[in-house]
Amino acid sequence: MASVDPSLADLRLRDYRPRSMLRVSEHRVERARFPVVDAHNHLGRWLTEEWAAPDVGELLALMEDRNIDAIVNLDGRWGGDLEANLDRYDRAHPGRFATLCQLDWREAASPGFAERLVASLRRSRDAGAKGVKVWKDLGLRLRDDRDELLMPDDPRLSDMWDGAGELGLPIVMHLADPLAFFEPLDATNERVEELLEHPDWYFGDRDRFPPFERIIEALEAVVAAHPRTTFVGVHVGCYAEDLSFVGRMLDTYANFNVDIAARIPELGRQPRAARALMTTHADRVLFGTDDFPPNRDTYAIHFRFLETLDEHFPYSPDEVPPQGRWAISGLGLPDDVLRAVYAENARRLIPGIGP
Repeated sequence: MASVDPSLADLRLRDYRPRSMLRVSEHRVERARFPVVDAHNHLGRWLTEEWAAPDVGELLALMEDRNIDAIVNLDGRWGGDLEANLDRYDRAHPGRFATLCQLDWREAASPGFAERLVASLRRSRDAGAKGVKVWKDLGLRLRDDRDELLMPDDPRLSDMWDGAGELGLPIVMHLADPLAFFEPLDATNERVEELLEHPDWYFGDRDRFPPFERIIEALEAVVAAHPRTTFVGVHVGCYAEDLSFVGRMLDTYANFNVDIAARIPELGRQPRAARALMTTHADRVLFGTDDFPPNRDTYAIHFRFLETLDEHFPYSPDEVPPQGRWAISGLGLPDDVLRAVYAENARRLIPGIGP
């Protein structure tokens, strides 16, 4: 009888590559059943040194192949960067792209910044921006003219939130980050591999960062205080680990919506709760991937997750999944819910997306 290799007792987690022995149904969905708007992606130069989509022709071909009608580009920023994104995408290919602006939060370093932020939104709207992307540095890193942490519910930002609503610009808001990024970084943290790979994503130092709960409270306070402004809480309302919270937000605030970008790993390990949320609030959930540059495998996995009832399949094509060592199960959404999530909700909330 063969003996067990004693070296396995010292197997490192980074070298562990378990292969599931389950024999389950497998349906690769290459093309979405209905037309899709990817309402959360990055095509500009904000997160990369060069254009995130280096060849627009290839991108359009991928979109045709996967039944992607349009992509919402979150990388417009402001001024010259916004104009460059609008020229490359929105103006060159009307209806296929909708570019959002951002705010130059360096303005917060001097008094009276709120008025300047509103003026910036107006200029960006007039240039052609279709919404506003607010990133997690608000509430985590940005500091005001007193060198104090600037929180989303700071009263000085009230006119800015209202101004976006008056200008018809939805706020696509990413606050905080996965809950594990705020927990102790030890052997119990389910995202420890990811945080070791990206140590700058760790926000558990209470001397430097507020607790996760404080940021989520600020999110709700902003949504509640500005009912005439449309908010899209990205990454499943910024709290995919607690769908009861997300469901309560959707029940309570008619101006609150969510997208699923970069969170099918979380949704897919709680498929019954995720399906219930998406069917109950079918008109408030947007499709998005947050995978850039967009690629065929990522879209196929998302379509499989939404359209099939397959169980225990990888949420990523990577050998070691990037957000945690687990598999996901599909939701098998009804056709009417699929149509709404795939495109109808994005078309309603974000102007400029063609049929």
